[in-house]
Amino acid sequence: MDYKKTNAPGNTVTRDVIALCEDTGNIYETVEIIARRANQIASEMKHDLDKKLQEFATSGDNLDEVVENREQIEISKYYERLPKPSLIATQEYIEGNVYWRLNASQQEQNNTPQMSF
Repeated sequence: MDYKKTNAPGNTVTRDVIALCEDTGNIYETVEIIARRANQIASEMKHDLDKKLQEFATSGDNLDEVVENREQIEISKYYERLPKPSLIATQEYIEGNVYWRLNASQQEQNNTPQMSF
């Protein structure tokens, strides 16, 4: 997944909850799917950022010296300007680019008839 080329909005957008949960039929399942995907994206972004900033890491304890590295600042600013993982995950879900499945125990719970009194 290339989160750098996403067409997700940069800020919060109001969504129609009914339209958002049409695939699952349950808003809580939809939110869980989006949240899990957002966690995956966040960990991927953090891993990429750490890998890029690793080049600028200094070996040793240089607490006395504070070095401003222009490239490091630009990389950090770039990642700050990217849309948040939750917005990217929501956009992927709306576009149909997220695959999910229910566990066997969840499927049994969904197939169990509901009792009403």
